[in-house]
Amino acid sequence: MMPRSVLSRCARLTQQVPLESARSTKHGVHRGMSSVTIPPPACMLRPLEAPFRYLFGPGPSNVPPRVLAAGGRPIIGHMHSEMFGIMNDIKKGIQYAFQTSNNMTLAMSGSGHTAMECAVFNIVEPGESVLVAINGIWGERVAEIAERMGAKVHTLVKAPGGHFTNAEIEQALAKHKPVLFFLTHGESSSGLVHPVDGVGDICHKYNCLLLVDSVASLGAAPLLMDQQNIDILYTGSQKALNAPPGTAPISFSERACHKMFNRKTKPVSYLLDMTHLSNYWGNDGKPQRIYHHTGPVSGFFALRESLAILAETGLENSWKHHTEVAEYLWKGLEDLGLKLFIKDKDLRLPSVTTIAIPEGYNWKELLAYIMKHHQIEFTGGLGPSVGMVLRIGLMGYNCNKANAAMALAALEDALKQCRKSKA
Repeated sequence: MMPRSVLSRCARLTQQVPLESARSTKHGVHRGMSSVTIPPPACMLRPLEAPFRYLFGPGPSNVPPRVLAAGGRPIIGHMHSEMFGIMNDIKKGIQYAFQTSNNMTLAMSGSGHTAMECAVFNIVEPGESVLVAINGIWGERVAEIAERMGAKVHTLVKAPGGHFTNAEIEQALAKHKPVLFFLTHGESSSGLVHPVDGVGDICHKYNCLLLVDSVASLGAAPLLMDQQNIDILYTGSQKALNAPPGTAPISFSERACHKMFNRKTKPVSYLLDMTHLSNYWGNDGKPQRIYHHTGPVSGFFALRESLAILAETGLENSWKHHTEVAEYLWKGLEDLGLKLFIKDKDLRLPSVTTIAIPEGYNWKELLAYIMKHHQIEFTGGLGPSVGMVLRIGLMGYNCNKANAAMALAALEDALKQCRKSKA
């Protein structure tokens, strides 16, 4: 209990507040308050409203209650020892999900694009050669990022749905001698899962590092970072991992770390500088973690829980489950008379299915009808696949046959109700 003298002093101070406030106003100390000319916006005086939707597009997907609850736990400090313990758990969870023993494993404070830029900014120096495989939007993005930071960008290009043979990749590596080769494992804009076996070995033959994007595929399609000799691998939290958007796991091999930490120039981004981030995540061997930025505490809570769910499920079980649900969806689509965009079943991305736009239909009308009448999100193409495909994503929490049946029923209804052109 407080001493009586302290309570008396607090009471006297409380009594003085109105008097001091009046004096301040009288002498103009608060005159600046009268200069406020922008009133509180009406929208900010209303409660937040967000509708429930079935997110059956390419991501984000619906988040399970367990992960939502984890993200809603009370905040702790981003530099608290307990937070570092949670970050250590996340690192171990990523190592399992990626199938890697890499020490330099962490989660970026940002979306998959943040990890994409982190990889390029830390590995590549201005003037160095980079080779980018482009068969959809993600290769296009990496090429632009590398060009903006001053790299010499070379590209291998195929139309959406196309893939590159190891012979084609090796020929380009021999010609351009890049320090980094980028490949998208799960190209969500076209629904393709790209073969990775042997690519890492070819890159190392030409003293090149392999960077792989697995944002749309991790947890849904087999990927083994160490066994497949991938040097840098990243993903996003919002797809098969089923956490909210905003965190992005990434891992660097020893080869990548040697290149990254022996640069002649500093990375162009301070926020994404792995010299600092490796310390923040306790990966640099130093006894103390030093403040670099304020990490998304709630986002890390949710990511940790989503990685725990994956560990409990088991990677192989997750891969098998996504394949089984995808095959159920593919058969249902073909039964509706629709054509799958990726012809080769082995190259179809289990988490994101692409459908060739049915002849005579306006794809935007189909999507709008399904959203209005079924509260289901499907999407059209993205980047070079716009106007070519419809995309249905069933991943993580959303990946089950009941949701696939719901998606098929909604699409069948839209095909019946939407006007088909005579042309």
